[in-house]
Amino acid sequence: MIGYLKGTIHKKSPEQLILDVRDVGYLLEISNQTYDELPSEDEEVELLVYHHVTDNDQRLFGFASQNEKDLFELLITVKGVGPKLGLTILSGLPAEEITGAIVQEDKSALSQIKGIGKKTAQRMILELKDKISEMVDATYSSTSSTSNVASNVKEEAVSALQSLGFKKRDAEESIELAAKGEDIDGDVQKLVKKALSKMDK
Repeated sequence: MIGYLKGTIHKKSPEQLILDVRDVGYLLEISNQTYDELPSEDEEVELLVYHHVTDNDQRLFGFASQNEKDLFELLITVKGVGPKLGLTILSGLPAEEITGAIVQEDKSALSQIKGIGKKTAQRMILELKDKISEMVDATYSSTSSTSNVASNVKEEAVSALQSLGFKKRDAEESIELAAKGEDIDGDVQKLVKKALSKMDK
């Protein structure tokens, strides 16, 4: 399986590019997000790759960031969302806004993406909300034990919510509300989960 490719851009468009890797041209399908991050043709670039293999076909999907690739791999686990629709979703909104809409159960934001109806948006929320929260937990587990642990934990928790697409002010307010009267005890995961649960109500 191919994990990444580094080479020169031979030709590019918003949907795909041909990457010249030692005189071999690899066709990679991409989202608008990745396209916007690409340098000019004939310049070198390194892209993360998702290698999709079926009985009848092999396709390569390229990503400029790990965040986008991770989200793509989550999206295609949703029933009815294949790689092509996964790229369409990523082209419709920035990755942070997609994760934010899923966690906040914003069906209207998701259904504005081309090819996504309300039923698919609802499936995305039901099947991915917990998985995305777990990803944030893993990223922002706390290891600090300083005297300023409460402050540090709040900052990390705010950053975690921002990574999900929340605005900084909303994230700060939610974390303050979740932390009120609670023994944080250096647990970022616990604080983020509580903040998210309060947003659901």
